[in-house]
Amino acid sequence: MPNHTVQQGECLSRIAAKYGFPNFRTVYDHPGNEHLRKIRPDPNLLFPGDVVFIPEKKAKQEVAPTGMLHRFRLLGDRRVLRLVLEDLDGKKMAAESYELNIEGKLIRGVTGADGLIEQVIPLHAVNGFIKTKRYMWPLNIAHLNPIDNAHDNGVSGIQARLRNMGYNPGPIDGILGPLTQEAIREFQADNPPLAIDGVCGPRTKAILVKAYGC
Repeated sequence: MPNHTVQQGECLSRIAAKYGFPNFRTVYDHPGNEHLRKIRPDPNLLFPGDVVFIPEKKAKQEVAPTGMLHRFRLLGDRRVLRLVLEDLDGKKMAAESYELNIEGKLIRGVTGADGLIEQVIPLHAVNGFIKTKRYMWPLNIAHLNPIDNAHDNGVSGIQARLRNMGYNPGPIDGILGPLTQEAIREFQADNPPLAIDGVCGPRTKAILVKAYGC
């Protein structure tokens, strides 16, 4: 079977489904992806250019008596979108009504006490938006890049996390420019006792990942 080169916005669930695997772990846990598991311990965070080995599909046989009706249930991945909504002051938007539009499918709901949204979305979903009474945000699903073992030294992953947390790092382009450095300084100022130097070193990176959740 071929190797698959990851493109921006792809996740393992989507890749596995593309090749006919209902469960991404069949692909991720295969011995051919040992290196991938080492550099991507979180299977939800892939970097463009990562290579995923696609194993051969194996037919599964079930024994059942003839002359009777049998029903078989195929268990597949459930892709869950998790978001925490905050207002411009950084306050969690609890009990907030929202409309979530994923590839044209409209889902209505109310955030939890911590501003959390959890909704099952299609495996193929890439784009969407979420709207409340006061705000509307576009969604680029599975576009978050890892910070470690990345060809751009994790800059695009840092930029995306900062932007999603309300800072302005400029374009998500993997370039550590003035806007990104200023956004890092603002994050450091909001998280003492970090040194305010605009450098996302190991300590700043660890606190950024913890604050963001991944």
